[in-house]
Amino acid sequence: MTHHTTDHTHDMNATSWVESANGHPDFPVQNLPFGVFSTDGEDARGGVAIGDYVLDLRNVLDGDLIEDDRDLLHYASFATLNDFFAMPGGPSELRAKLFAALTDESYKAAMEVCLVPMADVQMHLPFQIHDYTDFYTGIHHAVNIGSLFRPDNPLLPNYKHVPIGYHGRSSSICVSGTDVKRPTGQQKPAEEGGTPEFGPSKRLDYELEMAIWVGQGNDLGDPIPVGEAEQHIAGISILNDWSARDIQAWEYQPLGPFLAKNFASTVSPWVVTMDALAPFRTAQPARAEGDPEPLPYLQHDMSHAAFGIQMEVLITTPKMREAGAEPHRLSHGPMTAMYWTAAQLIAHHSVGGCNMQPGDLLGTGTLTSGEDGGEGSLIELTEGGKKTISLPNGEERKFLEDGDEVIMRAYAEKDGYARIGMGECRATIVG
Repeated sequence: MTHHTTDHTHDMNATSWVESANGHPDFPVQNLPFGVFSTDGEDARGGVAIGDYVLDLRNVLDGDLIEDDRDLLHYASFATLNDFFAMPGGPSELRAKLFAALTDESYKAAMEVCLVPMADVQMHLPFQIHDYTDFYTGIHHAVNIGSLFRPDNPLLPNYKHVPIGYHGRSSSICVSGTDVKRPTGQQKPAEEGGTPEFGPSKRLDYELEMAIWVGQGNDLGDPIPVGEAEQHIAGISILNDWSARDIQAWEYQPLGPFLAKNFASTVSPWVVTMDALAPFRTAQPARAEGDPEPLPYLQHDMSHAAFGIQMEVLITTPKMREAGAEPHRLSHGPMTAMYWTAAQLIAHHSVGGCNMQPGDLLGTGTLTSGEDGGEGSLIELTEGGKKTISLPNGEERKFLEDGDEVIMRAYAEKDGYARIGMGECRATIVG
């Protein structure tokens, strides 16, 4: 497998003439994630996060400020990044050129006019998303959920052999900051054989996930080998795949999730590239003793197959915001909670001949750490609604109420390298 390697763009001592980038917890010059933004009165276009600013790539292109890369800048400045990330090597090359310009004082006078304060922009989905697949790679989450329904046999026999996933609804994926309307649907009858209830979900939940974006696609009938799969990953964002647990409990058999999942999924707006993440690659955790080996088409080098990314989920309620209280952290954990690697997900998804396309979104599934405080959903934190969560101001929750805002964050840090982050994935529940 080809790994993205560390180079001068990861030098922790590198600084930018964009002063807010130096020491920034998410967007130092060592990161430079791509996204799509707009400002008042202007249309959406590509940009790069640098400190407290967005570098407007259209203005960089129009000003002819970076030599020899007009084609790359042209595609990177589009209102969607599909064509840009479909270019083999293109994002890596442009990131390196932007790093050089943003660390060279001689570019400052010409380029600082291309900086837009992040507080003044509206972010958009980075890709036109044709397809969305949500996997179930968090084994601790799978055990916790399975234990609620099958205490003696929480994992089904196929779990450790095949990456489990379902095709979700791409049209209802929303960018961070978009309100989520509480879904309505059928719910399980109160008595066996009774008439199902119908109304707004009473057990609305979040799911702490990561988003894996497809860059280069493949032709129909031409599977992606696991050893080449990472070349098809554009980058990573944060994903909250909302779930209406009461609707889900009634509808999921025999074909799986439907209305309980199709009302909204929220994704963070910045695509953190595989190049930026190179220093933070880590070994995939070893499988438990007795677990089966993956079938040959899923076997690959596991020494750098995982991502050393830390995740957390926080909540604010209307009362907390009125009082000026800080968001309360509900749980936190690592992205290494994945039982299957990102490469294995892509290899499995395409092994039957499925043609992946630029901008396709793969969700990891809920990532629960396996330790107390690492539960990736409320249904786990409340043990299926049996327990109550107490917030610092005395409020209590089992599931989300109208006005609650869920905030997810993720970042990578390692000795000898600058910390980089994914920004935030946030949304407020409305009735």
